[in-house]
Amino acid sequence: MTSHDETNNRAESLAGPEGGFPSQEQTPPGLTSHMEPLPDHGEDTYVGNGRLTGLRALITGGDSGIGRAVAIAYAREGADVALSYLPEEQEDAEATAEWVHKAGQKAVLIPGDLQTEKACAELAEKALAELGGIDILVNNAGFQMARTDGIEELRDEDLDRVIKTNLYATFWLTRAVVPHLTKGASIITTTSIQAYEPSTTLLDYAATKAALNNFTVNLAAELGPRGIRVNAVAPGPIWTPLQPATQEGDHLVSFGGDTPLGRAGQPSEVAPAFVFLASPADSSYVSATVIGVTGGKPVF
Repeated sequence: MTSHDETNNRAESLAGPEGGFPSQEQTPPGLTSHMEPLPDHGEDTYVGNGRLTGLRALITGGDSGIGRAVAIAYAREGADVALSYLPEEQEDAEATAEWVHKAGQKAVLIPGDLQTEKACAELAEKALAELGGIDILVNNAGFQMARTDGIEELRDEDLDRVIKTNLYATFWLTRAVVPHLTKGASIITTTSIQAYEPSTTLLDYAATKAALNNFTVNLAAELGPRGIRVNAVAPGPIWTPLQPATQEGDHLVSFGGDTPLGRAGQPSEVAPAFVFLASPADSSYVSATVIGVTGGKPVF
């Protein structure tokens, strides 16, 4: 579990007076070390209780942001983890692996771009070989790019990157991993508040996240008879490298300020939902569920 007061106080202290962060921009996909302030991934607050002891997890987008927070939490709960990430995110991936090692768990680094079926199949093969199996699949990798122009100016190459990274890769990787999952395994996908409250500047991204909600419910029905649970987490505005790398800098000042809690969230505040859904003891009867971690925005 986390030290709740400390996590909340830390998140509140990182947010500015309008709920967001100083204006800044990066080149996609962005790096943690270039962010101001640095996100909180639970490095100093997450305390494990052995809820995932002996389990093996594959986390896409596991180098930074929500993926890093989940990797740290999983490791402190006793799981070994394989991290998938883009080659240009190597710096972040190595930093995440250090936290996993400090927790006494194995970290497997597997760089690659998941925009092709071949890359997804190879990722599954490498993770299975290095971990000796997979008990938890976290489909977390995603891409967005905010647009100020209309749909008439949406380029095919941009649409391809969003849909292949967010949607195709989830199908391809899940298809490759499912034959190796056994009863009690868990699949968790990162969707978004954008599936419920879409922004016009994220038209393509929001559409993929709505599709992933449907994917979650439908796949849960298919795999339920095999004892495999399928769920999702829908984060709200969370401070990750994706934000300064894909949003206009000035937008970040009020990023998250429109939530009922009045601020953006930190990755450390999202990770416990992933732990709950992965834990065989805590969520053995939970499937086809989307948990919102949104600062109060509804997910229905």
